[in-house]
Amino acid sequence: MLRVLFVAISVGLADSINPSTVGPAIYFATGRKPVPAVSLFTLGVFLVNLIGGVLLTIGPGRLLLDLIPHPRGTPRHVIELVAGLVLIGVAVALWLGRRRLARKALPGRGGGGRSAFAAGSTIAAIELPTAFPYLAVIAAIVALDTSIPKQIGLVAAYCGAFVAPLVAMVAALIVFGERVDPWLERGGAWLERRWPLVLATLLLLVGGALCFAGASWLLTH
Repeated sequence: MLRVLFVAISVGLADSINPSTVGPAIYFATGRKPVPAVSLFTLGVFLVNLIGGVLLTIGPGRLLLDLIPHPRGTPRHVIELVAGLVLIGVAVALWLGRRRLARKALPGRGGGGRSAFAAGSTIAAIELPTAFPYLAVIAAIVALDTSIPKQIGLVAAYCGAFVAPLVAMVAALIVFGERVDPWLERGGAWLERRWPLVLATLLLLVGGALCFAGASWLLTH
């Protein structure tokens, strides 16, 4: 249970360096009502990921186990190894394409007339089917074969870690107000130039840890 909790939080934090959520949050943070806007945007992202994750975990998520071999009755460790390899592969792809990706503008800069909550919900819903790190976490949770409330708690842990930078942004806006605006602008500019490298590094670290945990157990049992 603690191992999967660590995996869920670690992958969630690594996945939280996501320009498609951080970029629009910075956009809303520089608006006329930054605290409500960023809060509602964060809530939209969190709820869609939580609901989608719970539905996959207690329903179709169990079908993920049918795609994974069960040597020696240890599907969880096989899933950890496979998830680690997937994350390393994504990290390598990001690193190789870092210059091309960094030239793309962060989503959300154009804003539009949509509400912050709708924007967060829409972005999360669009990204959920291709959120491979999240799907790997769900597979690990399903393989744990624990009670449904505990599984939901693990999904919520990932979702909480995923929106941690957005929550930190809301806290900074509340505490520091307009004084934090220059920091947000500089942070957004830095993220726009460096996000592929930052995300690749985090995914590589988490993927390496998962591979080590899964492979070391399988090789010693």
